[in-house]
Amino acid sequence: MTSVPSVPFLEALLLLRANPGQEWTGEMLAGRLYTSERTAQGLLDELCRAGMAAPCPAPQAQQYCYAPASEALRERVDNLAELYSRHLVDITNLIHSTLDRKAQQFADAFRLRKEH
Repeated sequence: MTSVPSVPFLEALLLLRANPGQEWTGEMLAGRLYTSERTAQGLLDELCRAGMAAPCPAPQAQQYCYAPASEALRERVDNLAELYSRHLVDITNLIHSTLDRKAQQFADAFRLRKEH
């Protein structure tokens, strides 16, 4: 779960996993996730950096395919998909709590401290 930075990232990952032969563009993913094309393109880029997707050989626009970097990663994503289908709220809350902790740590780093 520490590799899943957000719920939209997870939703994009699971969408690509559910359609492994599909070639995705930012525009297509945006339409399925009800988000902007820019956000969707960012998600596709993140999935590539995480080793969960890869650019497809395509002559036109950038297209991406589901392509876990290893069989172990593929199995983890399969397990995550199964868990998410049964524990959607719990997993979503876990992702949000991790984001909340990271945001608090970031804010704490800039907290002004009184010198003694």
